[in-house]
Amino acid sequence: MRRRDFIKVIVGSGAAWPLVARAQQSAIPVIGFLGSASPEPSRVKALWGGLGEAEYVEGRNCAIEFRWAEGQYSLLPELAAALVARRVSLIVASGPPAARAAKAATSTIPIVFTTGSDPIVDDLVQSLSRPGGNVTGVTLFTVNLGAKRLSLLRDLVPNATTIAILINPNSSLAEPEKKDVQAAVDTLGLKLHVVKATSEEELATVYRLSMNGVNTLKRVVL
Repeated sequence: MRRRDFIKVIVGSGAAWPLVARAQQSAIPVIGFLGSASPEPSRVKALWGGLGEAEYVEGRNCAIEFRWAEGQYSLLPELAAALVARRVSLIVASGPPAARAAKAATSTIPIVFTTGSDPIVDDLVQSLSRPGGNVTGVTLFTVNLGAKRLSLLRDLVPNATTIAILINPNSSLAEPEKKDVQAAVDTLGLKLHVVKATSEEELATVYRLSMNGVNTLKRVVL
């Protein structure tokens, strides 16, 4: 499923419930969007599309407040608190760090998250069937696919002896991804080289260096 379609499903399925329930509190309900990364036009467009399917149109019967941490996760609690102070009707949280910040900021405003990891391990929900509290969402469980990705890489580059994984150490997905890949690498008898980057400049440097000393670059964890 493409990311755009994924977000449309999330917002389309989760937006109608809290907005209708809280509509009496405001003439136009306000949706708060809390993102860990930089502003992404495709993600914003997908949000609008999902709301449209629930018959909500920005400026006509709802408003949207965006807050982006731009990779600085330490800002997320402050940004989440600002959305709560704005008295939004719903918070859409992109990624576990944003979802955790939103959950810590409010126990009453509904929160809908998107994640690639296990929301139970991330302490977002009590269980998949009964999330409990004011938090719900959808996960793709991408952090559990390390063995499969590594198998595909081995088919593409059968002579590789070292696998590199490029991670953002500030991401909550970094450590689960690394453990998942490490287990697969150990099974295959390969060596794992962990490379870290937290900015575009560091990414460019890592890619240049990887061409000199690493056989295969696995993937980027954002």
